[in-house]
Amino acid sequence: MTVPATERPLDARGRRLLELLRRNARESVSSLARQLHLSRTAVQERIRRLEERGIITGYTVTLGTPAQLPRLRAQVMVEVAPSQHKQVEASLSRMDAVRSLHTVSGQYDLIALVEAPDAEAMDELLDRIGAISGISKTLSSIILATKVDR
Repeated sequence: MTVPATERPLDARGRRLLELLRRNARESVSSLARQLHLSRTAVQERIRRLEERGIITGYTVTLGTPAQLPRLRAQVMVEVAPSQHKQVEASLSRMDAVRSLHTVSGQYDLIALVEAPDAEAMDELLDRIGAISGISKTLSSIILATKVDR
């Protein structure tokens, strides 16, 4: 039985291509081809297939250092009341300050990574999150420094 191309796992070069694009999505196809020991056409075709399969869904901008863009970041662990997950997730998703939202196992149900321009705005944001209907408890930690961010 043949596995459709859209369901085949990535080979080593496909995984390496994704890693190179994750580090620099603006890397030229020529440079990628040299690093992967493939032709430019082969790399372009691999990227096209990754996009078609939904493995690559977009390209993004990584913002500069905190000195250039002062932002206060925090991790907010959220305990959700039973049967309130969809409503809570929808409410959090509508907040621009919520940069990412993850479901997790353990005592808390969600982890939200949030940003605010300063401590006062962060305090107001955390109050707004805590007031969302369906959230029974939160625990927040201010992020002091990022040591690795891939």
